[in-house]
Amino acid sequence: MKGGENLKIYYSLDTNTTNEANIYIFGDIVSWECIESDVSSYTLAKLIQGLEVDHINVHINSYGGEVAEGLAIYNSLKNHKAKVKTICDGFACSAASIVFMAGKERVMNAASLLMIHNAWTYAAGNADELRKVADDMEKISDTAANAYREAGLAISDEKLTALLDAETWITPQEALEWGLATTIKNAQTADKAAASAQKAAYNLLLAGKTAIAQAIDELNPPPGETQKAQTRSKTGAVLNALSKITHK
Repeated sequence: MKGGENLKIYYSLDTNTTNEANIYIFGDIVSWECIESDVSSYTLAKLIQGLEVDHINVHINSYGGEVAEGLAIYNSLKNHKAKVKTICDGFACSAASIVFMAGKERVMNAASLLMIHNAWTYAAGNADELRKVADDMEKISDTAANAYREAGLAISDEKLTALLDAETWITPQEALEWGLATTIKNAQTADKAAASAQKAAYNLLLAGKTAIAQAIDELNPPPGETQKAQTRSKTGAVLNALSKITHK
């Protein structure tokens, strides 16, 4: 680790000889770091300041934290001259999902999740003061949502608003389809496993088709050739329709 002997385990910077840096954010995003896994925008800015690398990989597993800190980290990464890739290694929730949006390439592991929602806070005061807090929170939420919009979403702004209002957990496939992610890591392996299972089910269905046809021949008394052909034709049509379902 270059110049990082005193960095924390859960939040660290690793540089190597391939002209890239790896940043690990595996804790809460806060303005005041209380435990070793906490990360602030100030600490991260100091870490990446002056980095002479072409690529920065940001690994994320975080429940999120403060909106202001998340936005500052997002902008620090977006404005860096290096190409930034963000990788969701577990959860990227709330403010951490905003940091995830900083990547030009945004990678979801097959077993990972995003969670997005509107900003929230505690408040006390009279009616006018509480109304102002609500108005302020709407502005903060809408501004924070620009991080998702700038990613090049494949959904409407109305859909994004609905997802934020509902505090939505997002799967890797949904993130990819909606434009929140650009890649799913190990997706090909998962697809191959699904295809293998589908093929096994199809082969089992074909074996069942043969067995049913044989059972019909054995159970039915010998009919005339015309009736026997009609029975086989109807049975075959049903089984063929079922076999086609497995290919959809």
